Amino acid sequence: MASDINWDDVIKKEANGLNDADFGEVQEVTPEYVITKKGMAMKDRFYLPRDKVVRFDGSKLHFNITKEEANQYKRD
Repeated sequence: MASDINWDDVIKKEANGLNDADFGEVQEVTPEYVITKKGMAMKDRFYLPRDKVVRFDGSKLHFNITKEEANQYKRD
């Protein structure tokens, strides 16, 4: 369950959504958001709500959102 996650452990881990959507690598965790970066040159930054996290398996943080839904959380 997401409430059992040690949020320090997710830094620098992959973030994925439904249907293997790739949200990049976790950069930071705030009380409300998990901030990720995706891409090499033109980096997309996502501010994904923590309440959308389903689980952390030790290498990937899994969200209950699709790639399309994640676009509403994208910021420059």
